Amino acid sequence: MVSERTTPLRERMIEDMRIRGLGHQSQRSHIRAVKDFASFLGHSPDTATHEELRAYQLHMTDTEVTPSVYNARITALRFFFSMTCGRDEVKKYMQFRTEPRKLPAVLSVEEVSELLAVAPGPGLKYSAALSISYGAGLRASEVCNLTTGDIDSDRMLIHALQGKGRKDRKVMLLPGLLDLLRDYWCEARPEGWMFPGKPKINPISPRQLNRAFTSAKRMAGINKPATLHTLRHSFATHLLEAGTDVRVIQVLLGHAKLTTTAQYTKVATKMIRDTTSPFEALKQLNLQTRKKRPE
Repeated sequence: MVSERTTPLRERMIEDMRIRGLGHQSQRSHIRAVKDFASFLGHSPDTATHEELRAYQLHMTDTEVTPSVYNARITALRFFFSMTCGRDEVKKYMQFRTEPRKLPAVLSVEEVSELLAVAPGPGLKYSAALSISYGAGLRASEVCNLTTGDIDSDRMLIHALQGKGRKDRKVMLLPGLLDLLRDYWCEARPEGWMFPGKPKINPISPRQLNRAFTSAKRMAGINKPATLHTLRHSFATHLLEAGTDVRVIQVLLGHAKLTTTAQYTKVATKMIRDTTSPFEALKQLNLQTRKKRPE
């Protein structure tokens, strides 16, 4: 994971992360964060004082580091000081930032259809990959890490293995999506990875899939601030608008908390439009009251 010179302190932190079972992506993110902190200090980060931690947080604020990056760095530093340095008391000097809650962008069914229809080549590769992202609500990393064995046509399921939080889950495989995957398989004959990269011993990367999405979005003439993850948001929102129980959607998305899934009620515009306001009942009651009044 680390090609540059590894200091004993960094090696110990890597060992601590392995002991705690952190994924490779989390490990890389934590190492980058501590490296950034050390660069700011100009000396070994394990000897940082409370005032230096305060100065670093002010530095991140002054340089307009986004709340998500800010909080990710604080999480890494809390791990570093608590687990690697044995300085648990330092955590109280590191504060998280409140991140503004923005509603996720959502594409309409028509926009998704147009986007998938113009997905770039070669062949059906990216059309199939983007279709799984929308049709099963998978994250980019989950799509990229699919193997041919994860497509269970007998039980009509897709096995999403080691997703976010290193959790496995199963999602539905609809007949139309299965037909597309079969056409893609007959065309490309993938072995091992469902969507191999270059070289074929590796899967395609989320970056490659993101580029394919951006290209398809441009070709479809979609101007919304949508990203590849928008397909997952759209999957959840369209299920909710179709009347699917939010707890079922929670399972399909692999959310640990129902409150995370409930955010889609705020963007399910069809459901919002079709909901009757209590004002209508009040209006009917007023009409009935007027009819009962003596002339």
